[in-house]
Amino acid sequence: MLKPLGDRIVVKVIEDTEQTSGGIFIPDSAKEKPQKGEVVAVGAGKFNDNGEREPIDVKTGDTILYAKYAGTDIKMDGVEYKILSVKDALAIIE
Repeated sequence: MLKPLGDRIVVKVIEDTEQTSGGIFIPDSAKEKPQKGEVVAVGAGKFNDNGEREPIDVKTGDTILYAKYAGTDIKMDGVEYKILSVKDALAIIE
């Protein structure tokens, strides 16, 4: 598994449904980039000017919204992941 460094997080990408509520299937070329995912790993946090680690607002298991073009895409064992800086996490979905 991936272990993020500093203030980075690893997110498992959650794809939107491929079918509309009316039953129409959406081709891959017409889909928007996903912006939702489940946090699977969290770094230890970055150091501030006083040499102390800053806490990270998200934790493993949280479902988050992230910036559309943020992070680095990784595919492991057929599963899509993104490595993001915690500042690219926009909100936690509850």
